[in-house]
Amino acid sequence: MSPTALRGFGPLGLAAILVILAGNFLFAPLSAVLVLLWAYAAQTPWHELGFVRPKSWTRGIVIGAFFGAVFKLVMKAIVMPLLGAPAVNAHYHFLTGNTAALPGMIPTLIVVAGFGEETVYRGYMFERLGKLLGSSRRAKIAIVLITTSLFAAAHYPDQGIPGVEQAVFTGLAFGGIFAVTGELFMLMVAHATFDLVALALIYWNVEAKVILWP
Repeated sequence: MSPTALRGFGPLGLAAILVILAGNFLFAPLSAVLVLLWAYAAQTPWHELGFVRPKSWTRGIVIGAFFGAVFKLVMKAIVMPLLGAPAVNAHYHFLTGNTAALPGMIPTLIVVAGFGEETVYRGYMFERLGKLLGSSRRAKIAIVLITTSLFAAAHYPDQGIPGVEQAVFTGLAFGGIFAVTGELFMLMVAHATFDLVALALIYWNVEAKVILWP
């Protein structure tokens, strides 16, 4: 198997993309694991996927956690109500007061959202589309829009239109930041925190109480 063929867009390269994107249909976050295997086999430098050592791990964690928490609260309290989304996430309402589910849900959200989705939709897809479209400002805008569309579509099966709407905003925000910084760590923390705050709102049954828009 040629590393060059895997990095290219011939039959082998396209097949790799399809297999990676389909990975999560089997189990999450298989796609992210496949990205790491692809990077190793294709001899792709880790930094091209956004795996860059931050200047300060602590700073990345603090900024990511703060941004993720505030972003989620703004989305829940203001943005989603303006879009007419239900006050309660019906798909995950079973988590309300469900203490037994927390030990499984918390690490799942951290791994699937924080590591998995950022690795695939930001790191991998930005690298692949960057090779096709280039690194100009217009190309980066196009890449943010394309990856946001894919990211949003992936949320339809389990969360419907409200999930798609929310993913559009998060995809644009996270994608825009990654287009500028090229670093995944802070975004992984932010994404994981975003979902953990969502879990907390559901668990404590306060989703409707934080809504600020009548």
